[in-house]
Parts: sequence; structure tokens; C-alpha cells
Amino acid sequence: MKIRMKAFLFLTLFFAAVPHGAGQISDKAGNYRLNPSDLLRVEVFQEPDLFREVRVAQDGSILLPLIGKIYIGGKSIFDAERLITELYNRDYLVNPQINVTIVEYALRRVNVIGQVNNPGIVVFPPEEEMVLLEAISLAGGFNRLADKRKVSLTRTLFNGNTETFTIDTSKLIAGDDAMRWDLQKDDVIFIPERVF
Repeated sequence: MKIRMKAFLFLTLFFAAVPHGAGQISDKAGNYRLNPSDLLRVEVFQEPDLFREVRVAQDGSILLPLIGKIYIGGKSIFDAERLITELYNRDYLVNPQINVTIVEYALRRVNVIGQVNNPGIVVFPPEEEMVLLEAISLAGGFNRLADKRKVSLTRTLFNGNTETFTIDTSKLIAGDDAMRWDLQKDDVIFIPERVF
């Protein structure tokens, strides 16, 4: 009896420690934020008429039966499922079980121009994120003329405005800067030439 009780307690503690969705997606995929052009499969348990494969529009929205247009751009899969569940639960279904999966990832890329060995487009791995130094490395790394202290990162925001940051990548390389500079789709990285 004591052994069974110990086993029961162990299993209870083990399953309580496992994060939500741990068996479904990897850590990297769990951190993935939905982007325009991602193709999603939205399933509602025991409601086959509500099944849809939808592509995320450029404004971050999708269109679903009964609840209409909802905005999920920039949300994780978990957050998108929670939002869809709340909307169906509000007026249409009792305790709906929603499953959202990514069928096809949008092509995400950044442009690396200026003083690198292979300037051009760098494509993100499908379900992973990319940081500034990784993109520069994939573009062949800095060439001998690069000014590593004045790298600029230009980003288009959701409202259409652009924002430019000047980054001292020599601090990133040395490990002094706490910021990793996670990249977003369509960022433009410019490495200027050093002034001698």
C-alpha cells in the first residue's frame, strides 16, 4: 500500500511539473509567434463543420465560422487557442476544445547589407527565432572594412512606421551587452564602412 501511495504521489508531482503542451511542441516552437502568411489548421473537437485551414492575413487576422475575424498575429499558438476558445465559449459552444496547428510556416527573412562577406537575404529556420549576430554570421560575417560599433537595424512596425536602432555589435560579441536583439520578419541590417 505504501509503495502504491508513493508511486501515486510521484506521478502526481511529475505531471504537475510538466508545462502545458510539453508533449505537443518543442520549446522553440512554443516560443514561436504567429506571422502573416502562416497557414493554420483550426479544429474544434466534435464540431467537424467548424474545421478550417486558414492563412494569417497581412494584418494578423484570420476568419473563422461564427466568430468572424480575429487578430492572432504576434501571438503564440497557446494564446491563439485560448482566444478562439473564449470567443466560441462566449456565445456559441459549451466548453469548446480548440486545437490550432501550423501547417506551413511563412517565409521569414531579413536583409543583411553593407560590409559583410555575402550581403543579401537571410532566411529564418521555419520554427525558430534568429538573433542579430546569427544573421550577420549567415551573411558571411563582417568583412575587414566593417564598423562593428555602428550597425543599424531598421524594423517596420505593425502600424506601418519604421524604427531604426544603432547597435554596437562589438559589445555583443564580447558578451557585455545584455540585449540579444531578436530579429523580426523583414528587418534590414546595415553594416557601415569604418572611417579611417
